[in-house]
Amino acid sequence: MQADEMHPQARAAVARQERMPLPHSRLGVRLARVLTKPVMWARNRNPPPVGATVDLAIPGPAGDVDARLYRPDVAGRTPTVVFFHGGGFVFGSVETHDRVCRHLVRESECAVLSVDYRLAPEHPFPAAVEDAYAAVEWAGTNPDVLAGTGDLAVAGDSAGGNLAAVTALMAAEQGGPDLAYQALVYPSVGIDGDAASVRDHTGIVLSEADLEFFGDCYYRSDVHRRNPYADPSNAADLSAVAPATVVTAGFDPLRDGGRAYAERLVRDGVATRYVNYDDMPHGFLTMPGVDRARGAIAALGDDLADALGAR
Repeated sequence: MQADEMHPQARAAVARQERMPLPHSRLGVRLARVLTKPVMWARNRNPPPVGATVDLAIPGPAGDVDARLYRPDVAGRTPTVVFFHGGGFVFGSVETHDRVCRHLVRESECAVLSVDYRLAPEHPFPAAVEDAYAAVEWAGTNPDVLAGTGDLAVAGDSAGGNLAAVTALMAAEQGGPDLAYQALVYPSVGIDGDAASVRDHTGIVLSEADLEFFGDCYYRSDVHRRNPYADPSNAADLSAVAPATVVTAGFDPLRDGGRAYAERLVRDGVATRYVNYDDMPHGFLTMPGVDRARGAIAALGDDLADALGAR
């Protein structure tokens, strides 16, 4: 499931990240969010062009949810992919994933609606889920605002992959909106401390303390951890969810949970494409200087375009 060695570009990116360890306190979280803003600005300089970007406010259960719509440079209406960023439910924003969303728009020729859901620890479960589902419902009922065809998919990485899977489950169980596809990139699902990937790869991007801190901030209790809308691997039946692509990384503690979820989807009869990038770490899609990330986004774009009829 992993290569003999991590790819040199990824290894260099991991080394750069290790100079800025994640904080494990409320004060540290708030300070880190401030300090990373100029880093994100520098990372997103000279972004790949798209047809247009529009910042939106989507009605949510606790007030407006900020979002950014990326439109492809194509004529006419297009399908829409609702995207949820990663960051352990604690970090991340539209800005941290700006470049990824732009590349995804270009590769899929779909519009991408990137959602700034509420973050823990200030807003623990189910706040992020409520915002995510509200955004998907809004996208489903407002295709004219999005210049959309009405065809809809969800996507996300890490914690955002969890939210994409959860909203796909909610849409199946609560009568919509109809989703054509879900793209889950190293999703935070089914994490088992005894799994080989957790034993072997904690300390690469994500430490054991990171996983514990993120879980405590978001779930707050073991009761919530068992909720299918907190972790869809707890669902009794996944057979009605949208077809999926599940991406994992070989040097990622979350790898085995993502693989198990893909296998569960297949067992429940859901058309699923599973791909493991065996020489990559967690978070490689957003790592500067990692060429493999572009290929992975291109493949995701192809899957979404095919499922949504974008080409």
